[in-house]
Amino acid sequence: MKGAPEGPCDSPLAPYLHEQAAEFLRALRRHREGSDATDPELSARSALEMRRAARRIGGALHTFRPLTDRTWADPLRAELAWLSGTLAREHAHASQLARLLEALQRLGSPVAVPQPVRAGRTGAVGAVSGTAAQARSAEDTASSREAASSRETATSREAAPSRDTASSRETAPSRETALGIARAGALLERQLTLARTRAHSAALQALGSSRFHAVADAVAVLASEAPVTPGDPAPYAAHAARRLTEAVDVLPLGRAARPYNAEAVHEGQDSPWHQVRLLLRLHRYAQEVTGGSTTALAEASRTLDRHRDAAEAAAAAAAAARTARIAPATAYALGVLHSEQRHEVEAARFAFQRQWRLAAETTIREAVSG
Repeated sequence: MKGAPEGPCDSPLAPYLHEQAAEFLRALRRHREGSDATDPELSARSALEMRRAARRIGGALHTFRPLTDRTWADPLRAELAWLSGTLAREHAHASQLARLLEALQRLGSPVAVPQPVRAGRTGAVGAVSGTAAQARSAEDTASSREAASSRETATSREAAPSRDTASSRETAPSRETALGIARAGALLERQLTLARTRAHSAALQALGSSRFHAVADAVAVLASEAPVTPGDPAPYAAHAARRLTEAVDVLPLGRAARPYNAEAVHEGQDSPWHQVRLLLRLHRYAQEVTGGSTTALAEASRTLDRHRDAAEAAAAAAAAARTARIAPATAYALGVLHSEQRHEVEAARFAFQRQWRLAAETTIREAVSG
C-alpha cells in the first residue's frame, strides 16, 4: 500500500487504528446477524457501535493527518463521516421524540400546590401547641395545666387524620390545556416518527450500497495494515488541545456561570458550543491514541451532548409549532415545551463552565504544554 512504512512503526497510531477497525468489523458482523426482523435491539446497538468506531477512526485520521498517507486517509475519513452521519439520524429522531414526550408528560402531570398550614390541623402544629402548653404549665395554675392538656388532646385528635393526607393539594391542568398537550404529543409523534422512518430507510439503503461495501473493505484492510509513517503523535495531540482551548475561550463562560442568565433562550448562540463539542471529541480521541487520561473530560463531553440534545429537541418543538392551522392550546403547549428545552440548554452551559474550570482546563493546559 502506498505510503506504508518499510519497517516497524513505533507510533501508537497504527495499533489504535487496528483496534478501532476491528471494533467496526465486529459491530458490522453483529448487525448482519441481528436484522430488524430477528433482533431489532441488537441491530440498533451494533449500528451505534459502528458509528463509535467510525468516529474514532475518522477523528484519528483528522488529528494525525501528517502521519498518514493523505491520498488514502482523506477519502476514507470523508466516507466514514458520511456513514456516521447517516446512521446517526435515526437515533437522533428517536431520542428527540422520547425526550419531548417525557417533557410533555411532566407538563401534563398534576401540580402539587402547597396549602397554608392552619393551627390545630397538622401534627407539627399539634406538637408546637403541646410544647407551648408545657411551657405555660410551669407558670399557670393547676386548672390551666388541665385546660392546656385538654386542648393538646383535642388537637392531637384533629391532627391524626391530617397526617394521612398531604399538606398540599394537586391541581390538574385545565381541560383545554390537557387537550393541547395531548395534541402536541400526537403532532410530535407523527412528525418525528415519520422522520425516523425515513432516516431508517436511508440507513438501510446506505448499508446495502456499494459505497458502504467499499468503506467496509477499506476498514477491513485497516484492521491489519495502516498506512502511517513513524513519528511522534504528541505534537499533533497538543495542537488539537490548543484548538479546543481557543474555541472554549470564545464562549461566554462568565455569563454562563450566572444561573438564570437567559443566554440560551434563543438558538442564535448554539454554533460555538456545538463546535466546542466536536473539538472536545477530537481531543478525547487524540488522548486515547497517545495514552493520555480522558477521565476529566468525559463528564464535560456528556454535558455538551446533553446541550446538543436539548437544543435539537427545542428546534423540533419549534418546527412543530409552525405547523399550519394548529389549535392555540396546541401551539401554547409546544411553546412551553420549547422554552423548557432551551432552559435545559442553559443548565448544560452552566454545568459545562463549572466542569471546565474545575477539571478539564488543567488537563488541556498540561496537554498543550506537553
